[in-house]
Amino acid sequence: MTDEMPELVQRALEAHGIDDEVIAAGDFNPRGHSGAMFAGGLAGGEVGEKFGGLGEGVGVATGSLAGMHASDAASGLPEKMLIGVSPTTVYGFAERTRHEEPTELVFRISRADLTVSVHKRVNVRVLELIHGSSDSRIELEGNRLPVTHSRDVIEALSG
Repeated sequence: MTDEMPELVQRALEAHGIDDEVIAAGDFNPRGHSGAMFAGGLAGGEVGEKFGGLGEGVGVATGSLAGMHASDAASGLPEKMLIGVSPTTVYGFAERTRHEEPTELVFRISRADLTVSVHKRVNVRVLELIHGSSDSRIELEGNRLPVTHSRDVIEALSG
């Protein structure tokens, strides 16, 4: 595992005055991000098909982006997030890219009363963070590509 993502989260914690040690970090999106992109692309392609091959291509691209952004906005979470795990806490930061320090701390959840559920999909893993006493949930999806390190986060939370 590259040390870049945990180091980025570690520095972000320090910038927020949080004294904790990050053991894993990875890129995630709100749940539904990939599926909405696929569905939007299908719809856009059908509309664009009426204008020929180029129109179909533009329709797929436009529909994919529109579906993805609409889904992310409905979730109430940032489109891109860097999730960090410590022995006691899970942190969610908004991020621009996986190589830049995240800025906004979106959530901070104690692992003491947390249940973790993972659902495998074709190209993503869905990670549910479920707060035991309130049953409130944060639903995320991590791409299966190794560069995202979503698997590192899931293993740290499951193991």
